[in-house]
Order: sequence, then C-alpha cells, then structure tokens
Amino acid sequence: MTLAALATLTFAVAAPLPAQWLNYPTAGIPRTAEGKPNLAAPAPRALDGKPDLSGLWNKISPKYARNIAADLKPEDIKPWAQALVEERTENLGREYMNVLCLPLGPGYSTSADSTGAEMMKIIQTPSLVIILNPDLTYRQIFLDGRKLEPAPNPNWMGYSVGHWEGDTLVVESFGFNDRTWLDHDGHPHSEALRTTERYHRRDLGNLDVEITLSDPAVYAKPWTVAVRAELAPDTELLEWVCNEKGGGTEHWVGKASDEKKAEVKVSPEILAAYIGTYEEQPKLWRLVPRILEITTSNGTLFGDMDGRGKVPLVAQSETGFSGLYGLGVEFVKGEPGKTAQLFVKHVSGDYRFVRKR
Repeated sequence: MTLAALATLTFAVAAPLPAQWLNYPTAGIPRTAEGKPNLAAPAPRALDGKPDLSGLWNKISPKYARNIAADLKPEDIKPWAQALVEERTENLGREYMNVLCLPLGPGYSTSADSTGAEMMKIIQTPSLVIILNPDLTYRQIFLDGRKLEPAPNPNWMGYSVGHWEGDTLVVESFGFNDRTWLDHDGHPHSEALRTTERYHRRDLGNLDVEITLSDPAVYAKPWTVAVRAELAPDTELLEWVCNEKGGGTEHWVGKASDEKKAEVKVSPEILAAYIGTYEEQPKLWRLVPRILEITTSNGTLFGDMDGRGKVPLVAQSETGFSGLYGLGVEFVKGEPGKTAQLFVKHVSGDYRFVRKR
C-alpha cells in the first residue's frame, strides 16, 4: 500500500460518516404548531379510499420477538419442538438466522430489537404492497385477486396475498421453507406454516398488527399475537448487510449451561430483597421502556422481560446474576429489605431499571 493510499484510508476511518437523509423532513404529514409530526392526526387514505399504510415504521414487539409461544401452554408445543428450543438455547443461539446472515422469513412480522429487522418501510399501491427491511430483504403482498397456490415451492419469505376488510388489510401467507426460526428463542416451524396478518392504522403514528400462526405439524392449535409499530417520520431506512461483518462465529463458543460452573449460593433473604417489577430508564434500548419482573422460587431467582417467559438467573455473586436471555443483571442495594434499582448488562452498555413495585 502506498503512503498516499494509507493516508486516504486513515482519513476515511477517522472522519465522521454522516448518514444519508437521517434528518430529512417527511413531506405531506400533519404537523403541530412547533413543526413536529402530529402522530395523533387521522390516518391518511390512498386515492382509492383505503387507509394508506405507507411509511417507515419502527416495530415494537419485545415479547414475541423473543418468544412467539409466550402465550401457549407447554402441551401446545410438540415435545420434539420444545426439545429443539432447549437445544438452541443451550447452544447460545449460534444458528439464529441473522448470525448466519440468512433471512428471518415469517419472523419479520414480529421481530424487533434485532439489527436488520427493527424497522420496515411499507409502499402501498392498489394492487400491490411492498415491505422493505433494512437487511435488503423484501415482501410482496398481492392485492390483485390471485389466490395462494396449494403446493408452492417453499422459499425464505413465503408468498402473500391480501384483501381489505373495512379499514383492515388482511394478509395470508404460505410457502415458507422450514429453515428459519419463529423467534430468538428458536421455536421452529414446518413447511405447513400458514400466517394471517391483520394491519390496522388507527392514526397517523400507530399501526396495530395481529398475526395468527397455524402449523399443525408443530403446534396443537393456531394462536394469535398482537404487536404494534410506530411511525418513524423525518428519517430514512438505513441498510444493514450482514455479510459485511466478515465472520466472527468461530469465537462463538461454549454452552449456556457453562454459567452454572461459577454459580454461588445466595441466601433466601437476599434473593427476597430483589423481588419486584423494574422499569427501564433513559437511555432506552428501544422506543419504549422494557419491564423486568423478578421473582424467586425454591432458592432460584427468575427474570421475565416484557412477558417473554420466566428464565432462571444464575448467581455469580450476591448482587450479580447471569442468564437473562444472554444478558447479565446487577442489583443495587437500597433501603434494608428492598432493592431500589438494577442494571441489565449488555455489550452496548449497562441499562438502568428502577423498581416500580
């Protein structure tokens, strides 16, 4: 490498890299007297009179992005599927799709808190709706009256057709391959999976989505989850290309159960002081604060973030625990018999939670 080339490279690395159009005003949306987007304004309508779902949206799905089966009973999941979830958890999720740079498939509908899937851009026309994702994947939802094929060639994103029921867009999808997970926990699906999504834009800034999943090869009954999205005005979609990271999975070693090797015994009195419900404080991990419920049973502390399901926490000290979906928890002692706050420890930093009750 020449000296000039080295100098150019050094400057490129050291210089700030402004993102394109991240602060560009969105045209044509209602605004307050201060010029801010009026997210409570009525939902816009397209030229054909249908609600216009177009826009850039932040998906908010903390519960179901992690555990799509959070509302199911254990007997609703086939034993082999539950065993597979436990195996994937033990292996630290190293075969999750965005670790292997693969599309999320049906998981895009509920995914959030995940680089490459936390936002979506909807482009609506009378006969076709397109959904763009930051990881450069896309969906086509056909509104031209065609029907789903009874035996399509399975692919990553499946095939989708839609129709309007009043002001709600109903999307039916089929034809997914079985190589994707439905959530971060690793719940599987078969090629028989069918989904029905119902999109309702209740006002300018809020999009409500219900997703019904049916897969009799894996789950005893269909079930429905409800998520929402918030409009992201005055900004633009940023691309995220997974393969740019250039490897790293060779360092992804160990098992989830390795945490127990350093486990220490903590007295029931100390564990009892940690019981409570804690709310995330700014800086937030996402747009809305996370809620963490701490309980104890038979000498073990449990954490449940946003209703995803209880997971056992492994004591590394009297105040430090591991095992919260791959994250650490550090309790800060307050008044006698009660803990005032805790920190959820992540590679991006420590996030402070304050006791609500």
